[in-house]
Amino acid sequence: MSITATELKNNLGKYLLLSATEDIYITRNGKIVSKLTNPFQERVDVAKSLFGIIPNDVSLEESKEERLGKI
Repeated sequence: MSITATELKNNLGKYLLLSATEDIYITRNGKIVSKLTNPFQERVDVAKSLFGIIPNDVSLEESKEERLGKI
């Protein structure tokens, strides 16, 4: 999403909430001057990429044991 610096100034709370889920580019005179983003977005992306890796028929404990080489 791209907004002007004035729009950000007038609606800061709204854009702080939105920045938790998407990057917000701030423009001045039609040029991007800043980016408002979630500092933990990389962690969220990594966690999302891991969903579904463990098969449904394997318990979390079995998965841990296999990962640690105990099986």
